[in-house]
Amino acid sequence: MLAEDWRTRDTEELIGAVLRLRDADEAARFLRDLCTLGEIHDLAQRWAVVRLLDAGKHYAEISRETGASTATITRIASWLRHGEGGYQEALRRLEENRAAGIPYPARVES
Repeated sequence: MLAEDWRTRDTEELIGAVLRLRDADEAARFLRDLCTLGEIHDLAQRWAVVRLLDAGKHYAEISRETGASTATITRIASWLRHGEGGYQEALRRLEENRAAGIPYPARVES
């Protein structure tokens, strides 16, 4: 599969399932059922790296703080700058919620 072909029927179904979750507890239970603990840890580590890169931290400091390799941090930094904009959108939403006093993670009402 080419990198450009990552959006399949199955990935669209997964995205739809995530969007239908109502709150952090539902999301946590879904992730725990879907992923291994290692996969959840890896995803959480990547998100921590994104937030620290956005805060302007140096790669070595991020590596010490998160345990991520500098190769992983470099890859994440590349996607942060040149990816599809998902990291930037999530960071922007996070900042908007903080500015509005909405707790993190925010509860989504149905």
